Amino acid sequence: MINVILATHGSLAEALLAGSKMVYGELPHVFPVMLTENKGINNFGDEFAAVLKQAAKGADGVLVLCDLQSGTPWNIACHHAFDPQTQPPMAVLGGVNFPMLLLSDEIKDLTDIVQAAAVLLEESRDSLVQAQMAETTQSDDF
Repeated sequence: MINVILATHGSLAEALLAGSKMVYGELPHVFPVMLTENKGINNFGDEFAAVLKQAAKGADGVLVLCDLQSGTPWNIACHHAFDPQTQPPMAVLGGVNFPMLLLSDEIKDLTDIVQAAAVLLEESRDSLVQAQMAETTQSDDF
């Protein structure tokens, strides 16, 4: 099983989870952790470590979905992911969005964290689209 940590700046993680509950239902494999203005980086690091410990219980891997590459949540997640002592193995993805969070439910039953991250990243790319006006033609024939 793959568990997910949703690591964001501000209350984005809570908002994404609230939206997912409304549209999709509970995502019990997802654990939020948020960097807020009231917390310093050190406090966030401690909180992330505690959430990681919780998410790691019984998991084959932990996938961290961050809002921004190279931000504090990303940097702290990578610190843990690249530590050879971290178990279970971890992967970190940046640029989390609502469809990516919902799609995480489809990869939770995988056991290979590298495969899970690759599948989720590939499937999430399809959610990035630009709206275009549909071409409609109406026949004058009745």
